[in-house]
Amino acid sequence: MPPPLSPPDPPDPQNPEGAIAAAAQRCSNWGRWGEDDRIGTLNFLDDEKRREGAALVRRGVSFSLSLPFDTNGPQNGWRRRTNPVHTMLDTGTDAERGVQGFPHGLGGADDVIFMPLQSSTQWDGLGHIFDHGRAWNGRAAGDVVTSEGDRVTGIETAASQIAGRGVLLDVARTLGQDGELTDGFAVTAGHLDETAARQGVSVGRGDILLVRTGRLTRARRDLAAGRGWCDYAGGAAPGLSFTTADWLHDTEIAAVATDTWGFEVRPNEFEVAFQPLHQVVIPHIGLFIGEMWDLDALAADCAHDGVWDFLLTAAPLPVTGAVGSPVNPIAIK
Repeated sequence: MPPPLSPPDPPDPQNPEGAIAAAAQRCSNWGRWGEDDRIGTLNFLDDEKRREGAALVRRGVSFSLSLPFDTNGPQNGWRRRTNPVHTMLDTGTDAERGVQGFPHGLGGADDVIFMPLQSSTQWDGLGHIFDHGRAWNGRAAGDVVTSEGDRVTGIETAASQIAGRGVLLDVARTLGQDGELTDGFAVTAGHLDETAARQGVSVGRGDILLVRTGRLTRARRDLAAGRGWCDYAGGAAPGLSFTTADWLHDTEIAAVATDTWGFEVRPNEFEVAFQPLHQVVIPHIGLFIGEMWDLDALAADCAHDGVWDFLLTAAPLPVTGAVGSPVNPIAIK
């Protein structure tokens, strides 16, 4: 690959179109792994990186980084994203009454769930976002995602891939007030580098990067106060600046996840824009994005022992043709 081009001055807030086009050109990985590639930056996460991640298990303590999947939140119905609906098909009452039709006293319970695949802790797949009708690796969006789903880069292509060295950058604890960043705080490459330096940890090729903003911590206070989830799943939030596109590309990380609903800062940094960083990193870099991850307990443990890297497994559900997936990430230290 040729050396990366130097990023320009901070983008003009009135010119998102130009900023997106320039970042897409600088950061494009189209063709890097061949014209048939389906997994983008997960190519960086090879067997050696998985062995490196496995070697980080020292104490055996594990952390689930997932929010609950239930009817109590965090969704508010934006763009038809609802909370999971869990329904029992067979119950203990049915078993007691002997209406299940099983022989010799056998009884059981069974259930079903209906949910948008991105209603809680989740991965964005490579078919989730397009730029001017183009999907990852330059394919026509209509050739990738049809009424049958993502026929090329469906989330099932990543089912065995996402396990390796995880690195937590707790920007909120490092730079925030009382361990939280304010809504609208744009996390820059400088902030990421400063956090890594203060924590004494490196971020590089094949790593799965986690960035804590503290937004979920604030949402939990709202819940405890009886205010519900408020706008956690669709409102203002701290997040990555559009200007981090080059950093995300040049570090060659395999994937990135945050504790916010939208990964990038909200409101976005342009006067008229919607998720411009998504528009660069998914279809052009080929980067997997995780959203609404619960990083609080892991962050507290990392701050306590000073160890900020760990084995991370975060396999999506292999829903054929899906453009995103629920996930229960597990960090093991």
